[in-house]
Amino acid sequence: MEIVNSNCASLSNYEVLEHLQKVKDCRPKHKGQLATITYETLRYLENTPCKDQTEESIKECIKELAPFKLHKTELLIMINSPPVTPLEIQFIVEESEERLTEDQVQEILSIISKHFPHVQKTPQNEDEQSE
Repeated sequence: MEIVNSNCASLSNYEVLEHLQKVKDCRPKHKGQLATITYETLRYLENTPCKDQTEESIKECIKELAPFKLHKTELLIMINSPPVTPLEIQFIVEESEERLTEDQVQEILSIISKHFPHVQKTPQNEDEQSE
């Protein structure tokens, strides 16, 4: 197997949603599998936190998270599925116990909630945090 393009990057759910909406709006109606895939993907993404995100909120969030030296993949996961509890951060950040203090985890959560206020704690999440 040969690497054709070593400069490819991962896309956030927000970027995929924006692109698919442009494709849907600009092109004539597709028929067949492409239309189905576009429709189903749009339907899925419109039920995720990315539907309320903006390019500016994502950029600002990434800037504020820079001091924590998170990997690109960790940042992408935090953008796609913003954490609301310390436990979620432990799942996202590799070796989080060694890399982050409890204060840093709380600061990350406050940055996430500042830039993505639409992501709210559910009663279930609050119960998990109090345990």
